[in-house]
Amino acid sequence: MANVKLSQRELDLVTNTDFILTKNNIIAKVFDLFGDLSEFEIKTANNFLDDEIKIIAPKISKGENYEGLPWVMLDYPRYFTTKDIFAIRTYFWWGNYFSVTLHLKGKFKERFQAASFMSQEKRDWFLCCNENEWQHHFRKDNYKLLNEFSEEEIQQLSFIKLAKKIPLHRWDDAEMFLKESFETMLGLLQK
Repeated sequence: MANVKLSQRELDLVTNTDFILTKNNIIAKVFDLFGDLSEFEIKTANNFLDDEIKIIAPKISKGENYEGLPWVMLDYPRYFTTKDIFAIRTYFWWGNYFSVTLHLKGKFKERFQAASFMSQEKRDWFLCCNENEWQHHFRKDNYKLLNEFSEEEIQQLSFIKLAKKIPLHRWDDAEMFLKESFETMLGLLQK
């Protein structure tokens, strides 16, 4: 028979409605932030994006279980096929951070791989080193600092995920961080 007894901590949480209501309120605020951010991103990227990408509306999604924790993400631009990807993903991960990730694959990797971010040393930018492009955590088996890669190593990657993050204790700085990171990513691709 399954052990369904609760520890005292579990019992305290299951009887505390404030915790879940507060969590739901926080997630709603992230949705509001990402909704405002999507409008900013559309205006900012409008002159840069190809029509095939521009016509795809932003998408905000959420879930409860990325490594056991709630998450919310905004994808814009968001062009995904089996071969080609051009996306900028804004991600909120409960207990961890906000992040912004530029994801390029296929024809978009080929088009932009010579972009200036490849040769620039940015101490707070990360590049994905994992073969699984759908992981979002920043542990060493998934992301390394960009300046730890040689240009040759970057050229050999099957996809590029360039990312930046801000811890949640800097919540009040998050909106500006996300906007500036988005603009920087677009700017790097235009050089």
